[in-house]
Amino acid sequence: MKLCLANPATGQQKTIEIDDERRTRIFYEKRMSQEVAVDSLGDEFKGYVVRITGGNDKQGFPLKQGVLVPHRVKLLLSKGHSCYRPRKTGERKRKSVRGCIVGADVRALALVIVKQGENDIPGLTDEVLPKRLGPKRATKIRRFFNLEKKDDVRKFVIRREVTSKTEGAKPYTKAPKIQRLVTPERLQRRRHLRSLKKRKTEQQKVQVAEYKTVLAKRLAEKKVKVQAAKIKKNAARKTVA
Repeated sequence: MKLCLANPATGQQKTIEIDDERRTRIFYEKRMSQEVAVDSLGDEFKGYVVRITGGNDKQGFPLKQGVLVPHRVKLLLSKGHSCYRPRKTGERKRKSVRGCIVGADVRALALVIVKQGENDIPGLTDEVLPKRLGPKRATKIRRFFNLEKKDDVRKFVIRREVTSKTEGAKPYTKAPKIQRLVTPERLQRRRHLRSLKKRKTEQQKVQVAEYKTVLAKRLAEKKVKVQAAKIKKNAARKTVA
């Protein structure tokens, strides 16, 4: 079985292959999102606890969360379901997926380290990789750097250095465009939109009042016309009689 280990604390990833079934038997009958102590994998894993996040069987079919069977099933999947990407709007498709319970037919297993043990594992816990890309949304930047609302988030964006492919060109830095950043321009636009909406509502009220006036006038004219026709009709009947 191939174990794809990830350590969120350091940002490192490592893949190890274990052919001994007695060592990997600890994962059998366990579900996705379940935490497992992996002391039996070896002395270097003593005290480590991992969480199962996914995997594939020997034919490459992925484990699907929520399918509580240890074998492969065919499900009708649509937009929003995992293990399926629709090509057309409203498209649904019956696809083969594997249940989320780990069995002997699972070839690869994705694991995330939840608790670190006593010993360091080379390539997984020995060094902390720098964050290449930082948060992009304004609120997430504030949370990441523990900022207050009065602090300017534009000064805390993580920039990355880009080396140009052309020879002799100076390296330059790139930063993401901050999303949901409240600026004076944004506030002005919001006020403008609000005033447009208010103006439109007032205009609609005036138009409704005008329409009601015209409608009442037309109904009154129609009523007078009908009454005049009735009087004329009654007068004609009397002359005939």
